[in-house]
Amino acid sequence: MKCLLLLVALFPVAVFATVLPENEPVPGGVLVMQLPASTTRPVAHFDGRRIMVIKHDAHWYVVAGIPLATQPGQKLLRVRLIGKPAQPLEFTITPKQYPEQRLVIKNPQLVNPPASALPRIEREQAHLRHILDTWVPNSAPALSFIWPADGPQTSGFGLRRFYNGEEGSRHMGIDIGAPEGTAVRAPADGVVADAGNYYFCGRTLTIDLGQGLYSVYCHLSKIRVKRGARVKQGQIVGNIGATGRTTGPNLHWTVSLNGTPVDPYAFIPASAIPSAKR
Repeated sequence: MKCLLLLVALFPVAVFATVLPENEPVPGGVLVMQLPASTTRPVAHFDGRRIMVIKHDAHWYVVAGIPLATQPGQKLLRVRLIGKPAQPLEFTITPKQYPEQRLVIKNPQLVNPPASALPRIEREQAHLRHILDTWVPNSAPALSFIWPADGPQTSGFGLRRFYNGEEGSRHMGIDIGAPEGTAVRAPADGVVADAGNYYFCGRTLTIDLGQGLYSVYCHLSKIRVKRGARVKQGQIVGNIGATGRTTGPNLHWTVSLNGTPVDPYAFIPASAIPSAKR
């Protein structure tokens, strides 16, 4: 969906009551990398953006989202410790191929918006970009998600999408198919950062999970929480709908990390994935 922005020791180990996300340093994936020893929390950046740093078992780790447009090859993190200059840490991004998907949209204005709609779209994109670029401190963000709605995945992350034969933006999330009105639950504890009705996304709910990690639900028929509300994992926060640009009722779910959409499966334990997708 064109919802957002038009529209190395690596260990999958526990972090307190949760687990580190799956390490997959590919375009659209998540890098999990142990940092040099430090008694204080390091500050880390990738491509000029601050990235998540969490502590586990006396070690610091970065958890960084890799943009889909990133070219494979050697990349650098910049890590700064208190009282010391920033130092580079190298890692490798490996290639990943994503499939194509072709969709038919009945309303042609949702494929090629009229000129009168462009100012609205531009305002909405700037607003959403500002929300997802906002850094909120959280010493231990929840990194183990539940499946947010009772339904199977109907469309995967990273797809090259064609709408009525025209290539559009990449698919920046996953789609979960279910009847209109199906309950949608918070994937983890967080705070409602935004709730609104947008041209492409329809009714959209954004939950801040801390340190640049956000969960975004699009095409909702109803939003059941207000901006600023604290939500708990599993709490009903909305209902599936068909608002915005969509071929029918579904939940479009984007997970954004350090300002870039990443594959939500990095944060979902195998036990939480519907059996049809295991």
